[in-house]
Amino acid sequence: MKHLLGLLLVLSGSAGAFAAGEGERAEVKLPTFTILNGAETPTLDGSLIENSGSSRIHLALFENLLSYDPKTNDALPGIAESWSVSDDLLTYTFRLRDVTWSDSTPITAETVVDSWLRTLNPTTRSPYAWMMGMIIRGANEYTYGEGEVGPEVVQIRALDTKTFQMDLVRPAAYLPGMLPHSVFGVLPTHVIEQKGDDWTLTHNFVSNGPFLLKERNRNRLVVVRNDEYWDAENVGLGEIVFISSDDDADRYDMYLNGEADWVCGGIPAGQIDVAKNRPDYQASARLATYYLEVNHTKPPFDDVRVRRALAMTINRREIVDDILDGGQIPAVRITPPLPGYAPPDGLSENVSMAQQLLADAGYVDGEGFPAITILYNTSSGHRPIMEHVQARWEHNLGIMVEIKEEEWANVLARGKLQDFDILRMGWVGDYQDADTFLQLFVTGSGQNFGKFSNPEFDRLVEQAAAMPAGSARFEVLRQAEEVLIDEEQAILPIYHYADIDLVDTDTWGGWFATTLGVHPLKDLHLK
Repeated sequence: MKHLLGLLLVLSGSAGAFAAGEGERAEVKLPTFTILNGAETPTLDGSLIENSGSSRIHLALFENLLSYDPKTNDALPGIAESWSVSDDLLTYTFRLRDVTWSDSTPITAETVVDSWLRTLNPTTRSPYAWMMGMIIRGANEYTYGEGEVGPEVVQIRALDTKTFQMDLVRPAAYLPGMLPHSVFGVLPTHVIEQKGDDWTLTHNFVSNGPFLLKERNRNRLVVVRNDEYWDAENVGLGEIVFISSDDDADRYDMYLNGEADWVCGGIPAGQIDVAKNRPDYQASARLATYYLEVNHTKPPFDDVRVRRALAMTINRREIVDDILDGGQIPAVRITPPLPGYAPPDGLSENVSMAQQLLADAGYVDGEGFPAITILYNTSSGHRPIMEHVQARWEHNLGIMVEIKEEEWANVLARGKLQDFDILRMGWVGDYQDADTFLQLFVTGSGQNFGKFSNPEFDRLVEQAAAMPAGSARFEVLRQAEEVLIDEEQAILPIYHYADIDLVDTDTWGGWFATTLGVHPLKDLHLK
């Protein structure tokens, strides 16, 4: 596989200049930048994207109303050049630039309306529609409502060709930070209407971002600079090559061989200590959590004593120190460290108490406990963690555990059908607030694969969402997480991520360590 992938690569180029006649300006050839992007990208459809690798490609090809600041990941103007909010904080109005699609079709406020309604349409089955429903009045009624509920209930509108407006369910101070997310993508609906699901094929593809789709194969996707992009003069790359690979060792070797400019995480555990000494090693805390999701619809996982016993048998410190060794933080809760937010205590390792809880649930020394399977997506980095958990549960609780890996798309599909016992999951915050983690487990959330449901938890999350920013809101969020973790042990947290990348920031400018781990590709340039 290593050699096959190597044949598919395009080596990074460097900036140069063509000879120019006297009085002529030299034409600069912009460089090529190659990214080892992780798992294969399942889709380029912004309505359906649900992993970080696909989101990275979306940022190259599309621009939303708002975009990301490369240094802070706060919201910046995108195709909307400005925005305002009403005095009651419930209505946002956006003024659009004069921009077009790559086929020269104008982008209007009605394009935004049509795009968002398409994502919210129940037949689209967007996995992130719930995120839009958090804030847009009428969105949940349209997407998840029963009976004949049409798009007219969704409170978004075009006031004129350049003015888009939306009404919120409640005040949401974090709204601007959400809008660069791919689910709020502005899509070429005029092409989608003509081509249907084939609109993402390369020969049909139309976009509006800093780059255009040039080539897409199973493990390789290439984009080139969009000269018609409104800010094209500030785009520093001529071409980006995205290489997909699940094998951390292969990706690390490819980078060391000079076949790529950026490895997005996934350095092999045995190489971390060596990699740390490299000048191009980039490590920073990330707004993300790695956890196991239990299927609440299946016995014995519907018993909180069982869930607690499983959680309290995991040695998280050994995982982060001995297996990962990359700056990760042991996690006993879903929320990573956030300024101003004090999460609940959670349950740390306590084997004797775990054994007693399992006995109280009717499984003394594991007797009678059914054999269970941990399902995880293919990655050499996941397997040793799963083997550690497997060994801990078998040795300390006396239960039989199988670990099984499948492609990411299959893992997601089985998760949505509750076709699993325990599922390896990870979540990267979509905006810089505890709400982005707690919303995952609200009843009916599209990402709530385990089907956890608790009315008090739902009520508290809803209450916090309607509150202004501040310590009182953080306290309500803490109470919600206390229900989720301390009372219910709804999931089994493992660790909070550290972003580990290899990219030479002495050579490439515009790449900054951020909490969200988002790096807008339009800002990358050769120094």
